[in-house]
Amino acid sequence: MSEFLGQLPALIGVVVGALGSYVAVMRGEQVRFRREQAARWEERLLTVYADYARALKTSVTLSYRVAAHLGNDPHPHPLTPEEAAPLLAEATVARDPSGETLLLLGSAEVVAKARTWVVAVMEMESFLRARTRDPEVWRALMERQRAAREAYYAAVRGDLALPPGHGGRWALPVPGDAAGRQR
Repeated sequence: MSEFLGQLPALIGVVVGALGSYVAVMRGEQVRFRREQAARWEERLLTVYADYARALKTSVTLSYRVAAHLGNDPHPHPLTPEEAAPLLAEATVARDPSGETLLLLGSAEVVAKARTWVVAVMEMESFLRARTRDPEVWRALMERQRAAREAYYAAVRGDLALPPGHGGRWALPVPGDAAGRQR
C-alpha cells in the first residue's frame, strides 16, 4: 500500500495532465469551429448581398437602354419599351427571391439601404413605363439610383467589415457633350 501511495502523486499528475490536455484541445476545437462558422456565414452573406445587387443592376441596365430609346439617356444600345417589357418582367421576377433571402439574412441597415435602392429603381421603371421624354428628370432619377446603390454597397461593406471600396462612378463622355458628364 505504501508503494501505491508513493506512486499516487505521479498518477494524479498524469490524470491532471491528461485532463488539461483534453480541455486545451477541446477549447482549441471550439475556437476553430466558431472561426470557420463565422467565415462560412460571411461567405453566405456576401453571396446574398451580391446576388441582390446583380439582380437589381439588371433592371437598371435595361432601364438605361429603354431610356436611350426614348431619348433620355446616351446608352449605346437602345431598346424599345416593347422589346424591354418581357426582359424587365423577367428581371423583376428574378430579383424577388434574392430580395427575400436578403430580408431573411441581411442586417437591418443593409436591408434598409436595399429598400431605398429598389425604390429608386422602381421610380425609374415607372418613369419609363409612362414613356416620358425628359432627360433632366431622367438624370435626377439616375443620380438617386446611383446614390442609393453607393449607400447599399457602403452598408454591405460595413456589415462584412470590408475596407471601403470604389463608388462605381466613372466619368464617361456623353455624346455631343464637350463637358464629359458622368454616366
